[in-house]
Order: sequence, then structure tokens, then C-alpha cells
Amino acid sequence: MARGRTSDKGNGSGGLNQRQLRVGERLRHVLADLFSRGAIHDPVIAERPLTISEVRITRDLRQATVYVVELGGDLSPEMASALARATPFIRGEVARQSNLKYAPNITFRADETFAESARIDALLHEARQGRPALGIQDDLDSDENGHG
Repeated sequence: MARGRTSDKGNGSGGLNQRQLRVGERLRHVLADLFSRGAIHDPVIAERPLTISEVRITRDLRQATVYVVELGGDLSPEMASALARATPFIRGEVARQSNLKYAPNITFRADETFAESARIDALLHEARQGRPALGIQDDLDSDENGHG
């Protein structure tokens, strides 16, 4: 039985503990600093602004998943390749600046939340305008006609 700790499995954060959240946020700041000051000398990375929205780290702090999005859209295949090429350098910089015992393995992933948020906003906007969104009117018509 764990002493002195309440269950963090149902806290809505996927069971992340305070240390994971703190280290993830620290890594996000280190990575944002690396990208913003141009420390990564890859032309693809240097010419396109990136947003690091979140860093999720495993309980043992050995694996970090970094969620990124390019300014104005999704993560392009060119950017994904550039990030993969730069990962060893980035990992070394993270190790140097984060004061962790072990440098986590870093995986970059496209952050889908911005696109999903834009899709939901568009649906809400259409609903406010009184126009059907994504086949909703078709469903309503079939219910009115007794087909459903």
C-alpha cells in the first residue's frame, strides 16, 4: 500500500504525477528556448516557426513525447524529418540545460489539438448561423419523415 499518496489515476491527467508535470514543463521551456534562439542549425527548422504545446514524459523520466505544430498548420513531412535528424543534438542540449540524471529519449509528434479546435469552432459557427453542419440536416430530415 502506498503511504502518504492519494491515488492519482483518476485525476484527469492520465495518472501523471507532479514530478512528471514539472519535468515536462521544464523540458518544454528548454525546447522552446532552443527553437526560438535558432540554436538548431537546420535550415528547415530555422526558417519555420514551431510551437511546442506540450511535453509528456514517462514516470521513469526516460521517454519524452514533444507535441509540436508549425505556425499556420500541421507538421509538414519536411519538418518531421528535420526534427528527427536534429533529435540527438536536441537531446544533448536538453540534458545539459535540464539538470536531469538521464537525458530522456525524445520523440516529436504533430499536435492535433489545434486542428481539432478549429474544426469544432467551425461547427459551432455554422450552428450559430443556422446552417446545417456535416450532414446534421440530413439526419433531421430522415427523423421527420419517420425514417430513422
